[in-house]
Amino acid sequence: MKAPAFDYVKPSKLSEVFELLQAHGDDARLLAGGQTLLATLNMRLSEPRLLVDITGLPGLSDIAVRDGRLHIGALVTHTAIEASALVAEQAPLLAMAVPHIAHRAIRNSGTWGGSIAYGDPAAEWPCCLVALDGVVTVQGPGGVRRIAATDFFQDLYTTALQPDELIIGADVPVAARGDWYGFDELSRRHGDYAVAGLAVAARFDGPVAQRVQLGFLGVGATPVRARRTEALLNGKVLDAAAIEIAATALKAELDPVADLTHSGETKRHLATVLMRRLLTAALVGRSALAA
Repeated sequence: MKAPAFDYVKPSKLSEVFELLQAHGDDARLLAGGQTLLATLNMRLSEPRLLVDITGLPGLSDIAVRDGRLHIGALVTHTAIEASALVAEQAPLLAMAVPHIAHRAIRNSGTWGGSIAYGDPAAEWPCCLVALDGVVTVQGPGGVRRIAATDFFQDLYTTALQPDELIIGADVPVAARGDWYGFDELSRRHGDYAVAGLAVAARFDGPVAQRVQLGFLGVGATPVRARRTEALLNGKVLDAAAIEIAATALKAELDPVADLTHSGETKRHLATVLMRRLLTAALVGRSALAA
């Protein structure tokens, strides 16, 4: 299919973007990497009358550490994150997750901000932001708002972003001594949407898990934090027994949404497999450091 007819404009200033969004309302769509939007246009799932290309806006393509947090601008591509030594050092979880994103061609064009704005519950960046207690920064005519990722993703493809706002970036805490990160997902083929995925951000004091944060993708209408299971791990010695207790708790906590090919029970099972796998890796990794 072909996309419906639309007008195109490429502003050079944020103020111009806000004016266009206010003037055209639901008839306008923001265009960055276009890896989701262009597909929905071609399938006639979206029929805007105006595309507002924001790739010419200054200041949205930076990766920098400020005030103990790693800030990534909305226009930074997945490939740029993958290649960034700063990301690998300060936010290892993101470096672990990015190779799972689709294929190289998509990573070359797709953007950090675009993935966050779309709010796909099977996408890697929303999951990582939720696991890391990330913060999304948005801007509109009324000014700048900082929204916790756990509040930003509200429902299926629904976020806290207002119609006249755009994402200008998002940030996560930088890695500290004692932190451990893990990411894994299960899909039928590399590049396919994941059936289930898990991002783990933990902090250890020796064998004790001071804090464990579990962010799941593909098991709900939004990225899911398994807070009851986290509570069973926090402050405990991470050993095989603790992992099994957590696995039992996770099965009771998760209520996955079935998709066209996988039942909710299958997703629950796979999410538990992923948690066992990553927590076991954390146990082995921490034991090796202590040896």
